[in-house]
Amino acid sequence: MRGQERADLVRVTSPSPHRVTAKCRHADVCGGCAWQHIAYGEQLHLKQERLQRLVASALGAQAPRVEPVIGMSEPEGGDAVAAGLDPRAPWHFRHKVSFGFGPGRGGHSLVMGHFRRGSDAIVPVEECPVHADEGNTLAFAMRDALVAAGVPGASEDGRRGVARHFVARVAHNRPEVIGTLVVTINDKALRGPVRRVIEGPAAPDGLHLNLHDGPGPFLFGRTTRKLHGRDRLREEVGGVSFLLSPTAFFQTNVRAAEILVGLVTGAVPEATPARVLDLYAGAGLFALPLARRGHLVTAVEESAESIADGEASRWFSKIPDTSCQFVRGRVEEVIGSRPGGLAGASRPDVVVLDPPRAGCPERVFSAIVRGVRPARLVYVSCNPDALARDLAVAAAGGYRVERVRPVDMFPHTAHIEAVAILSLAR
Repeated sequence: MRGQERADLVRVTSPSPHRVTAKCRHADVCGGCAWQHIAYGEQLHLKQERLQRLVASALGAQAPRVEPVIGMSEPEGGDAVAAGLDPRAPWHFRHKVSFGFGPGRGGHSLVMGHFRRGSDAIVPVEECPVHADEGNTLAFAMRDALVAAGVPGASEDGRRGVARHFVARVAHNRPEVIGTLVVTINDKALRGPVRRVIEGPAAPDGLHLNLHDGPGPFLFGRTTRKLHGRDRLREEVGGVSFLLSPTAFFQTNVRAAEILVGLVTGAVPEATPARVLDLYAGAGLFALPLARRGHLVTAVEESAESIADGEASRWFSKIPDTSCQFVRGRVEEVIGSRPGGLAGASRPDVVVLDPPRAGCPERVFSAIVRGVRPARLVYVSCNPDALARDLAVAAAGGYRVERVRPVDMFPHTAHIEAVAILSLAR
């Protein structure tokens, strides 16, 4: 079928000067990190270049210069150059560690790994150098315990087998780890492996069981039960203590999230308390640090679990609820067409939005630009095509794009995260 052709690399006859040796032994087949063979500096250059092309195409003469990508560079040991590795390339930056399970050979027990590139099949792995070490240690301990007990891995459609995924969250700024075992059924065969992990050297601060028996690519099902330890992981970002449930969304790379928070809060002047409307707010990654700085924030989020985490974090961080109000609902339904964007609310001075990968729905973004019309708009994007499209809409609506700053949330991939800051032309 057109558009779905694939090819396999046979050999490299003339390597690019930016080509390096991939650090992970599974890099050629694993679908997680397709850019490990590109020197890290060149990865950042390619991302900046692509985003610049998209922004220039969307805005023409009004396009600003896309600033250099803020990278995650960390010095490697002295042996890196000798091994052909990039000494500046970052590793162990994913604080959300996620593995999939599949049936073992002959359908017995299981294997643990990542999806094969271009496939839904699981590639068994023995390392994952982009994951935080503590998360890998816990995940491999769980794998070994499940294999020893003969627990079967789930099939691709989730209709056969038991173990489906294992997810660990590792605090970036604190020595805490929680894990979640995702299964198709709460089988009694799980008791032994769970006990072995809880009592072993890799014991987490909290362990949860999530039931996910339906088809589809979603990582978690609807039901989660605590088996051991803490209900939530505590993370520190932007001067706020975040209390995170095991299945709620939070940025995978917490170090990059800290940079995003700095860019967003820096875009809202502190001289006078601003009225801020935070859309797709999640657990309050931007809302709570803004409220901590004295702004009055209304945070709109659809997920009840994320709002519960946000309110718990607000309480734990001693932020008054008068400074940050969480509103549950789909942004498309809540934003409405009133001047303030919310029934009974004053017109916000600033709108912060961090939409999902598909980007901000046209109806929502048009309502912001043409109806709400804040003096400042801060757009956090994980989809450069959608960002460029929406910047053009904003420019047509009277906004000037002051700044576009990419952040390398996911090194060794083509993923581009960026913060765009816009102001209403006077």
